[in-house]
Amino acid sequence: MIRGIGVDIVDLARFERQVLRTPGLIARLFTPAERGLPVNSLAARFAAKEALIKALGDSAGVSWQEMDVVTDTHGNPGFVLTGAAAAALAVRGIDTVHLTMTHDAGVACAFVVAEGHA
Repeated sequence: MIRGIGVDIVDLARFERQVLRTPGLIARLFTPAERGLPVNSLAARFAAKEALIKALGDSAGVSWQEMDVVTDTHGNPGFVLTGAAAAALAVRGIDTVHLTMTHDAGVACAFVVAEGHA
């Protein structure tokens, strides 16, 4: 059963300006494993985290550091969630989160579907 959906779009040029203007932003928004990625990939991961929050309905104390966007051996994106982020899924009965991301034509986009038991 679908428990929530979320989508987010990020303007790549605006995102890059914000990152350059606010040096601490990368450390605040991204896990250590994410931080070395190109700005387009960071923007897509930011969109993914925003889309997850939308799928949950609110951020309810969830930290950006508790949402790690990873890829499997086939290059498919997904989340590793810890702390309040993992707890938020459990409270809502969500046991599977599907994620897709893209960046092209000046934007990054992510879409999340949260599934759970009835």
